[in-house]
Amino acid sequence: MATFIGDYSCKVDAKGRIILPMAFKKQMPSAAEDRFVVRKDIFEKCLVLYSIDDWNSQLEKIRSRINPYRKEHNEFLRNFFKGTAELILDSSNRLLIPKRMLELAGIGKDVVLAGQDGRIEIWAEEVYAHIDMPSDDFAALAERLLGGTETGQG
Repeated sequence: MATFIGDYSCKVDAKGRIILPMAFKKQMPSAAEDRFVVRKDIFEKCLVLYSIDDWNSQLEKIRSRINPYRKEHNEFLRNFFKGTAELILDSSNRLLIPKRMLELAGIGKDVVLAGQDGRIEIWAEEVYAHIDMPSDDFAALAERLLGGTETGQG
C-alpha cells in the first residue's frame, strides 16, 4: 500500500495527460504496478487517483458492507463506479485522464496533485488554492476527531 505525501502543481497537456510527480512514484512500494484507478470524489469537486493495490483495498471494504441485492446498495454501487477509469502509467511517467473526467472536476491546464495517504486527489489549481480551513477551525476539528475523551479513551 502506498502512502502519498505532498502536493504538486502540474500541467495537463492537450491530450489530457499529467506527469506523475517523481516524489509520488518513489512513495509507491517497489513491487507496485503502474496501474491506477481514477474516479470523481464523492464529496468534493476533484478526482481521486488510487494505485491499483489501494483501489482493490477500497473494493474489499465496499464488498464487506454492501449487498448488491438491496436496491439502495445497488444504487450506491452504480454511482460509485460511474465514470471510473483504469489508467496505466506510460514510459514517460504520464497518466492519460479521460477528458470527460477532467470536465467533471472543472480541471483545465493547471492542476494540483495532493497526496492523501493511500490516494492522490487531482484538483483544478484555482479550486485547490481556496480550500484552506482556518487554523483554529482545523485545530477544533482535529480535537473533535482525534482528541479522545477526558479519560484518555479514543
